[in-house]
Amino acid sequence: MSFFDTRERAANANPAPDEAMVWIPGGTFSMGSDAHYPEEAPAHRARVNGFWMDRHTVTNAEFAAFVAATGYVTLAERPANPEDYPGALPELLRPSSTVFSRPLGPVDMRNHYNWWSYVRGADWRHPGGPQTGIAELGEHPVVHVALEDVEAYAGWVGKQLPTEAEWEFAARGGLEKAEYAWGDELTPGGQHMANTWQGDFPYLNSADDGFEGTAPVESFPPNGFGLYDMAGNVWQWTADWYAAHRDAHLAINPTGASREASFDVRQPGVRIPRKVTKGGSHLCALNYCRRYRPAARMAQPVDTSISHLGFRLIVRATPG
Repeated sequence: MSFFDTRERAANANPAPDEAMVWIPGGTFSMGSDAHYPEEAPAHRARVNGFWMDRHTVTNAEFAAFVAATGYVTLAERPANPEDYPGALPELLRPSSTVFSRPLGPVDMRNHYNWWSYVRGADWRHPGGPQTGIAELGEHPVVHVALEDVEAYAGWVGKQLPTEAEWEFAARGGLEKAEYAWGDELTPGGQHMANTWQGDFPYLNSADDGFEGTAPVESFPPNGFGLYDMAGNVWQWTADWYAAHRDAHLAINPTGASREASFDVRQPGVRIPRKVTKGGSHLCALNYCRRYRPAARMAQPVDTSISHLGFRLIVRATPG
């Protein structure tokens, strides 16, 4: 039986949960990279089973439907519990989220607070702060969603977050070791394939790709599996706790580290676990954060929401 026969058989045994999902056949691939940021190494073999994946990241319109049906209130819209943050100033406990604020000129790139601000009243309905809205952004990816918000939405629709391995396999679109989700050239034939930053981050964005902030989903070509925005636009949550890659001969359906291993050892007094996020965002640039690649990964504290982080979901195949 050929690979494509096996793929078709699995897809037929597991009909699409909804029309917006794409069948990912599963397989063995080279996960991670030895050529870029140290957290991506070592490159190693991994195998994942087939699954269905959202064609695009969850949009504001889709998330709004969830909120309307359930009355759910996101983490950014609630005041923080003082017991969870002993010694925090009262103003830091008010409903807030993290927003990108473009500086007027060059800044010290070693200090990310030069372009990130904790903004009171920023949330998924107000992505740039209380004076902004999403009336014209229904097809843009929802942002300012913390892990518990994502899990609440996933439970409502009956789906799950992908593991890092599932996400990375899907992002590669059948290209075994290509640099990007579409091949080895960032802009093949001069065409922009993802919503990223053109110019000098964080103060000068020429927006040659047509977008300065987030873009509507499906604004750029899909990868080989028919998935959109597996690079750029917004970072995406995964199910895995964050830790260094383990050098394994072959990892079968790997699920990452333990929760305890995900704490940031550089901050011994901070006990907030972190999940792996993938894909890069519209803020990734050639001069900073070249993480619009399948192998790239970042650690995200589970209690944090931010203006360039969203998600997409999967449904795993059942034995058939």
